[in-house]
Amino acid sequence: MSTTLLARLRRTTARADLIAVGVAVGLFAAAAGVGGLLHLLGRPVHASAAPLFAQWRPHLGPGTPLAVAVAVLVCWRGSALAGRLPWRRLLVLSYATAVAWTLSLALVDGWQRGIAGRLTTHHEYLHEVPGVTDISAMLGAFTSRILDFQPDSWTTHVSGHPPGALLVFVWLDRVGLGGGGWAGVLCILTAALTAVAVPHTVRLLGTDDAARAVLPFAALFPGAVWSGVSADGLFAGVTATGVALLAYGLTRGSAVGALGGGALLGFGCYLSYGLVLMVPIVLAVVMLGHRRRPAAWWALGGAALVVGAFTVAGFDWLTGYHLVIERYYQGIASRRAYGYWVWANLAILTVAAGPAAAVILRRAAVAGWQAVSSLRPGRGLPRPQQGTVGYAAWLLPVAAAAAIVAADLSGYSKAEVERIWLPFTWWLMAGAALIPATGRRTWLAGQAAVALAINHLLLTTW
Repeated sequence: MSTTLLARLRRTTARADLIAVGVAVGLFAAAAGVGGLLHLLGRPVHASAAPLFAQWRPHLGPGTPLAVAVAVLVCWRGSALAGRLPWRRLLVLSYATAVAWTLSLALVDGWQRGIAGRLTTHHEYLHEVPGVTDISAMLGAFTSRILDFQPDSWTTHVSGHPPGALLVFVWLDRVGLGGGGWAGVLCILTAALTAVAVPHTVRLLGTDDAARAVLPFAALFPGAVWSGVSADGLFAGVTATGVALLAYGLTRGSAVGALGGGALLGFGCYLSYGLVLMVPIVLAVVMLGHRRRPAAWWALGGAALVVGAFTVAGFDWLTGYHLVIERYYQGIASRRAYGYWVWANLAILTVAAGPAAAVILRRAAVAGWQAVSSLRPGRGLPRPQQGTVGYAAWLLPVAAAAAIVAADLSGYSKAEVERIWLPFTWWLMAGAALIPATGRRTWLAGQAAVALAINHLLLTTW
């Protein structure tokens, strides 16, 4: 291919990336405009800064200098360090960076409002912790308290989730780390595990170069605005670690890794009903790690142990799920119009996953189409060519997108998906290697700018 033709192809591809981002930004602008118009017409969408669940309140805070410093350092040196440091040292650095990024963003709102007070409101988990004196009795009676308008109805967030989420905070309290401060720190530390789990999964299933490209994007993720502090950040960390352990078990033939991965993914379903939608990501991992299929049985065994333990303890997942659907429409969800949120939810991804997500998804769709077009009957996908990013770089983001679309169409995620979809949106960054190396710093800067702007212009609820 001539130099002129190659340059023209690169310009065309870069233009397509900008168009994809422009469409995403336009979708967000439309959601904001329509949300405001509906409010003026007396048909509010019940999100204060539609489509985001927040309040317009420009402010600075103690976390501002650290957040800006982390963003500048990652944009300036992140990709270069990711390309040359030893892998294990990189994982430690990525985790520390994610913790610093998430913590600093939370501290923009101050310690009490940004961290210690987030999970202590009447609607949150910690409100119910003092009342759990007998865990076994709580699990046995959990479903009877899901529906609203009863004297002992669970608070909004406890009723909307299986008991695993409440159990985490009860256990934390039992070991002497009670209160909103410790709960907030736990969410931040657990959510930051995604900055290790996502790139390590890509390395196990794809290539070293592809994984190194993911590291700065996973660490400087805009969704950290909501993972610090929300229980959904904790959910993201738990399930991402489960996926990484599953990938390790499948590729290394480790029964322990697969068993642990299955157990964490199974426990994820008892943290949030919606986490059954991790299935597309899990299937992608199984497809890419098919060399050690017996490990998949160990993973199923790990998940079965968790399901069995909760069932024996008295909690029936299916009963809880059906009651939660009824509870969902006892509250604000009945007033949130599906016709607006079914597309406004997707607009939120522009800020929750950042503009780089639009670029990654566009490129992943193209790469996926090319790979499927090259399928040979009875022989599956051909081996990736030397020097390519591998199949994981496009299959994992596509799987995450499939989970997001399923969650969106279900109608059970109307608004607040900037935090609810964190377990899925982080996996969009698995395709960061699809972005040309020359453009990664620019898109990293875009990611950071979005997070900083949202956190300083709006007062988020989580």
